[in-house]
Amino acid sequence: MTDYFEKSLIMHQQLKGKVGIHNKIPIGSRDDLSVAYTPGVARPCEVIAEDPEEAYKLTIKGNSVAVISDGSAVLGLGDIGPLASLPVMEGKALLFREFAKIDAWPVCIDTKDPEKIVETCRLIAPSFGGINLEDISAPRCFQIEEALQDIGIPVFHDDQHGTAIVLLAGLINAAKVVGKNIRDLRVVINGAGAAGTAIARLIAGVGVGHSSVDPVKDVLLCDSRGVIARSRADLNEEKEKLLTFSNTDGLSGSLKDALNDADVFIGVSKGNLLTSHDISSMATNAIIFAMANPVPEIMPEEAKKGGAAVVGTGRSDFPNQVNNVLVFPGIFRGALDARAPAITSEMKVAAALALAGTIETPTAETILPHPLDRTVAPEIAKHVRASARE
Repeated sequence: MTDYFEKSLIMHQQLKGKVGIHNKIPIGSRDDLSVAYTPGVARPCEVIAEDPEEAYKLTIKGNSVAVISDGSAVLGLGDIGPLASLPVMEGKALLFREFAKIDAWPVCIDTKDPEKIVETCRLIAPSFGGINLEDISAPRCFQIEEALQDIGIPVFHDDQHGTAIVLLAGLINAAKVVGKNIRDLRVVINGAGAAGTAIARLIAGVGVGHSSVDPVKDVLLCDSRGVIARSRADLNEEKEKLLTFSNTDGLSGSLKDALNDADVFIGVSKGNLLTSHDISSMATNAIIFAMANPVPEIMPEEAKKGGAAVVGTGRSDFPNQVNNVLVFPGIFRGALDARAPAITSEMKVAAALALAGTIETPTAETILPHPLDRTVAPEIAKHVRASARE
């Protein structure tokens, strides 16, 4: 079996990082230097000073994204700090370039103070066309993203919204496979952090105006203490907000209580939580998205023993991988091309519909495209661009 951990370490040692700068023009003469730098560069500077919008035509701004992290919630490693998170942010920048031809730059910030992170983003925003927030722990990630929606360029927390968009696309196709209408689905989400909250809001249609996707019938969110319900006195402000659109019947109890007759289980929590017996308590032809990594909440074979009809995970060695790389390159490509000041809920739904549409005939084993499918990002970008311009 391949040891990807050791292979990755060796590669990083050899390359000293995965990304770099490549010049677009050669510097082979005094004339080249005078045009690219001083004195000639003064002229585009004057043009931008007169009209800041010209920066999109004359500089890297319109094709640049800052990948910003404080290293507080990195993969399954947790709070490892900004420096140790740099290889992940480099990887993100690599994928932006590979799938969407976007120049992305890792920016790892040495503070966990939300106000300082917001201030830093505001101060560097003139150099970028967009900001991708990455691996910032909840609830600070919500506060930071919300505070940056007025800076004039799209700010997108991929751990929240990228996961939610891919999940919605998978749910659209899974519902087709089992012959159920999305608006009839009762959904249970285990994990009320960044990803779980964003998934719940998107599939419930929160903040979405006119949409081609119906909201699900109801969403129940669970944390380590069970169902998030009004009867609980231990909820923080973020979890109380969830009750404005979820758990409409006021149910309470444990995760396993919540699963009774549910159509869909979505796990963004920890491994080995469920058994086939738990799945058997769900509605017929249940849909399971067990996305904990590296060990899912329930293994696909075990879920199918309990009667699950469609199973997706976060892993590449099982069918139906829910992988954010399917979304973030395309959604930023579309947003940058449209010069969108923000990524709206409508643009997220457009991305989900485009992603779902790349599978012409969904099956139980194929509700999402392969993460390396190069046709996906341009298709998503096209639909996001159109949505941004409506």
